[in-house]
Amino acid sequence: MSTDTNIKIEIRDLTMAYGSFVVMRDISAQVRRGEVFIIMGGSGCGKSTLLRHMIGLKRPAKGDIYYDGTPYWQSDEAVRQGKLRSFGVLFQSGALWSSMTLAENIGLVLGEYTDFPPAEIRAIAGLKLALVGLKGFEDYYPAEISGGMCKRAGLARALALDPDVLFFDEPSAGLDPISSRNLDELILQLRDSLGATFVVVTHELASIFTIGDNSVFLDPITRTMRAKGNPRELLKHSTDPAVQQFLTRGEASAHPAAQPS
Repeated sequence: MSTDTNIKIEIRDLTMAYGSFVVMRDISAQVRRGEVFIIMGGSGCGKSTLLRHMIGLKRPAKGDIYYDGTPYWQSDEAVRQGKLRSFGVLFQSGALWSSMTLAENIGLVLGEYTDFPPAEIRAIAGLKLALVGLKGFEDYYPAEISGGMCKRAGLARALALDPDVLFFDEPSAGLDPISSRNLDELILQLRDSLGATFVVVTHELASIFTIGDNSVFLDPITRTMRAKGNPRELLKHSTDPAVQQFLTRGEASAHPAAQPS
């Protein structure tokens, strides 16, 4: 285990399995504070499964995940529950309650985990929505706003308890290119302004190269982690054909990120 205090998350010798079926084995990586860490790879490689292990929804078959030097799965239930309070999660669909306004969706989290009075909960919800560019939309329902705005509202809810680690599962799924780019820009703004650490599952190359500071590449064929590091550096320097094929969609010379900077 690393003794570097700037390491926020360390994945150490992790093997993921469903019963006797091994999804991925021997994954090891470090995520520094304030990084955007990308989990990437083709369909069926275990990206979302790794995210579930990191969030605490599935116990690993082997290994552990350390947060601030403390092993998550070797800790007792009270420690794990405390750590969960420092996590924020944005699901693929946004996962907003359709019968609640945006402010009520965020307020539900605050009402469950804080002792704030209703007026203060309403004010905090408004601040979180303003943070993601949705000021004035507090009383709108999810059906009344666009898909991109729903993702932003989901992000506002993920920010409700001021987490220091945010987990995103395919945040650009279902978005048009402009909305996807705007969401990427918002992630970078929040990283810079809040200093939070982001863990993002995605297969979108534009997002990977725009927001990724660090990454792991999971390969479903070998069921191993084939590469790790900055995605742009992997594109320039990795000699692994599977990594190159994924990062270029088979057209290495045509991709702008492959060109010298």
